[in-house]
Amino acid sequence: MNTQTASNDLRERVIDALRSVFDPEIPVNIYDLGLVYQLDVDAETGHVMIRMTLTAPGCPVAQTFPGTVEEYVNEVEGVSETNVELVWDPPWTRARMSEAALLQLGML
Repeated sequence: MNTQTASNDLRERVIDALRSVFDPEIPVNIYDLGLVYQLDVDAETGHVMIRMTLTAPGCPVAQTFPGTVEEYVNEVEGVSETNVELVWDPPWTRARMSEAALLQLGML
């Protein structure tokens, strides 16, 4: 398997893991909600870097949620380390939601 294929394969498995993490206030996964702003996956080292936000800065899980996301991603075969950075700029809006998330919430 070449490096690009391995990287794409690991990236897809990481995205699957992110789709198993649900926002505590909206019953939709964080990936389809558009809370993941950046996802860098290095298949060679197994390092994953995620820049994400929450639906609101005052979210009660703001302190613990990045650790939860790290735990889910670290379970993916091939991942050796995950770093999650919580960012607030740009602010999250519904425009970032996938079509699947909009359908799930009856907004489409």
